[in-house]
Amino acid sequence: MARAMPAAMSRAWLIGAGPGDVELMTLKATRALAQADVVLVDDLVNPDVLQFARHDALVVYVGKRGGHPSTPQAGIVAQMLGHARAGRSVARLKGGDPFVFGRGGEEQQALHEAGIEVEVINGITAGIAAPAAIGIPVTHRDYAQGVAFVTGHGAGSGEPDWAALVATRMTLVIYMGMRRLNEIAAALLAAGMRADTPCAAIESATRLEQRHVLARLGEFVDAVAHAGLGSPAIVVIGGVASLALARMAETDMAHAAAAARRGGCDAQGDSVAGAATAAASTPGTDPQ
Repeated sequence: MARAMPAAMSRAWLIGAGPGDVELMTLKATRALAQADVVLVDDLVNPDVLQFARHDALVVYVGKRGGHPSTPQAGIVAQMLGHARAGRSVARLKGGDPFVFGRGGEEQQALHEAGIEVEVINGITAGIAAPAAIGIPVTHRDYAQGVAFVTGHGAGSGEPDWAALVATRMTLVIYMGMRRLNEIAAALLAAGMRADTPCAAIESATRLEQRHVLARLGEFVDAVAHAGLGSPAIVVIGGVASLALARMAETDMAHAAAAARRGGCDAQGDSVAGAATAAASTPGTDPQ
C-alpha cells in the first residue's frame, strides 16, 4: 500500500522528557522542542520542560492517566497528523521514553503511513531513574543478572505471565501498577515468589515531591497503603531493592548524629528525605 505524500516541510518528533527532573532531559530533546510549531504534551511531563519550547509554539495538553479523564489515543494521533499535514512541525512530548510503555510505536507507525518524517528522541525511562533515585540498581551481579520491565495496567495484551517472570529470578520493574498492587503481589506470591523478597515503590521519582517505601513482598501492599503512596510510581521487586537500605542506614545515622549535636532536638531536614525515611522506616517494612 503506497504511503501518502508528505505535506511540504512537515516534520514530527517523538520526544522523551525523562522521569521528571528537568535536568535529566537530553540536549537533543531540548533542541528539537525549540524548533516545533506545535507541542502535544503528556500528563506526566514536568511543565518546567516547556521553557525549552518556542514562545510562539502552540502547546496542547493531551493527558492520559489511568482513572482520570484522558485524551483518546486516536484523538492524539489525529491532532499530530492534522498539524503535520498543514505544514507545521510537531513535537510529541512524553514522560520517560516514548518507546517504553508510551505508545510511541503506534504514533510512529501512524506518521510513517501518512508519509510524515518522524524522529524519535529517547528519554531516560522512569523504570531506571526511579530505582536509581533511591540507590537501587536494576541489575547487580550478586542479585540479578537481568531486568524485566512490565506493565501492571492489565489491559490491552492482558495480564503478564507472572509465573514465568518469577522463574527468571530477574528484577521486576512495574509501570502503572499502583492501582492493582494488591492483585500483583498476590499473583507473585501464588507464582512462588518468596514473601521476604525485597520491594520498593517510588512515587514522583526525581522530583521534589519524591517519596518511597521499602518492604518485603508479604507486607508491601500494607506498607504502601500506610504511607499513602499513589501514582505516578514505579514498583521494583527483587534482591536489588535491599541495596537501598545501605543508603537509608547512612541517612538515619547522619540524622541521629545531628540530633545528638543539637541536644536531642532532631530537625525534620529536607522534606523529600524526611518523607522517604519515614515511609521506609515503618515497622516491619525494611527488607534485609
